[in-house]
Amino acid sequence: MLHGEKNWTQIQDLTDKVAVVPLGSLEQHGRHLPLLTDTMTGTEIARRAEQELGDTALFLPMLYLGASDHHLGFPGTISLHNATYTRVISDVVESLIGAGFRRIVLLNAHGGNAGPANAALYEAQMRRRARGRDEQDLWLVLATWYTLAAPHFSSIEGLVQERLTHSCEMETSLVLALRPELVRLEAARSRTEPFSSQFYGTTVDQTSRVVMPKPFDHISESGALGHPEFATPAKGEALIQAGVQEVVACIREVAVWPPVKPHGSPHSESHSLVSDRRNTWQPN
Repeated sequence: MLHGEKNWTQIQDLTDKVAVVPLGSLEQHGRHLPLLTDTMTGTEIARRAEQELGDTALFLPMLYLGASDHHLGFPGTISLHNATYTRVISDVVESLIGAGFRRIVLLNAHGGNAGPANAALYEAQMRRRARGRDEQDLWLVLATWYTLAAPHFSSIEGLVQERLTHSCEMETSLVLALRPELVRLEAARSRTEPFSSQFYGTTVDQTSRVVMPKPFDHISESGALGHPEFATPAKGEALIQAGVQEVVACIREVAVWPPVKPHGSPHSESHSLVSDRRNTWQPN
């Protein structure tokens, strides 16, 4: 179901559904991909998930502006400052809560959104408790589609990279599957400026053990990382299918999470999410 196609009298009868807010970005994606790469990908995954979920979830329109300050060194990027983005997400979430929704999922497609979006959800939940509204039936979830789908990446035929980075083999494959006319394959090359480190991942295949914010133009001359030259439409379609599968599974589970009694409560029951082994997926 699509939130924007309903009127307010219909919405008031749908607040038992999972409200899904897709998050994208408008930022540089190297010399070969369009600025709306994350938004296009996230929109397609949300579209297919909405069709599979039917009346389980209510999908809001894609929020196409994201927190992309680290890409401002490249022309074309339009970014909301992290503090602004946190406030935007907070206002969206508070509007949904105020309307009566108790299960809200931010369906994210851009890594830079994760920090401020998570901060918005954390503040919304904790502020309400501080005001004496310990709402144990309120679920606020941040789900990045490619993190959900990551367990499937190793089984995708021909995929060279192990994880999604930026304007890489995976993202280039995604756009080839969706809008091939927008991909300039002749320019699909990345150039990074790595340095030796045991802790910071300076190559696409090295996982960082520390966090180090850097402007993107400090680490990539082209604005791309990884191996976009190995991209194919088939890989892109497989990535989309993996993303849709896991997004649908996640939202279906969120839809049936029970209220949780806090530890130490005289009303605590063995049916809490902590002790119920049937509910093992938890938002990060």
